[in-house]
Amino acid sequence: MTTTTDDFVTLGERAVKRIGYGAMQLAGPFGFGPPKDRDGALAVLRAAVDAGVNHIDTADFYGPHTTNQLIREALHPYSDDLTLVTKVSARRGPNGEWIPALSPTELTAAVHDNLRNLGLEQLHVVNLRSMHGVHEPAEGSIEEAITTLAELREQGLIRHIGVSNVTATQVAEARRIVPIVCVQNLYNIVHRHDEPLIDSLAAEGIAYVPFFPLGGFNPLQSSVLEEVAAQLNATPMQVAIAWLLKRSSNILLIPGTSNVEHLRQNLAAADLILPDEVMAKLNGLAAA
Repeated sequence: MTTTTDDFVTLGERAVKRIGYGAMQLAGPFGFGPPKDRDGALAVLRAAVDAGVNHIDTADFYGPHTTNQLIREALHPYSDDLTLVTKVSARRGPNGEWIPALSPTELTAAVHDNLRNLGLEQLHVVNLRSMHGVHEPAEGSIEEAITTLAELREQGLIRHIGVSNVTATQVAEARRIVPIVCVQNLYNIVHRHDEPLIDSLAAEGIAYVPFFPLGGFNPLQSSVLEEVAAQLNATPMQVAIAWLLKRSSNILLIPGTSNVEHLRQNLAAADLILPDEVMAKLNGLAAA
């Protein structure tokens, strides 16, 4: 399959381009504190939308409040086709600690915080991030939290619900309570524990959104990736993005950056064609 910038995936009832933008890096290190360059952060957001990005992933616990307030300042009033997706379930401690915030009261407050800071009357998609694991899923019930979000959906504050950092069992548990439009988990060219889940979601028409598609706090480093990138006259990160796009048609990407040039490089990866022999070499990275 050749992936182009014209390819879309349905998220809820909206068609979004397969490369979106993740806003976490607009806050300080590890998503905590203010941006090092506020004007630069605003410029990246505007450049993303100007380039055709219509899917931005955020959370009010980035900062906290920082990324949502930047998004509102840069882009509000929003274009009709811009889809903002946020996450709930955590708050930040005084030193940036990730603290679970999963009670009905905390989740309700988080939804209202997102609405206020983004300047919206309804959130298009809210992902419940499981806190049973840190950056990889761990088993444990998410029923109470999903039920709370389902009730907020009935109130009209949320249009669609997704889940994040979850196991296949948790996805099934959530789907018994409310329709799920996307799953957001750690997945990239070297971290592939979710292979069966991606395929099962694709069969159900549910979007899969890898977080840390470029490695996150531990950027991808591979001699094979570098060799392939040199062969294709691309950057290693462009190859990693192109591999994800070719992996499955239900994958939506949200690579983040605070740099306009890096943003453009990420978006250009949509036009990178990976021949079959290159795919075979890249597929071997997981085994290695």
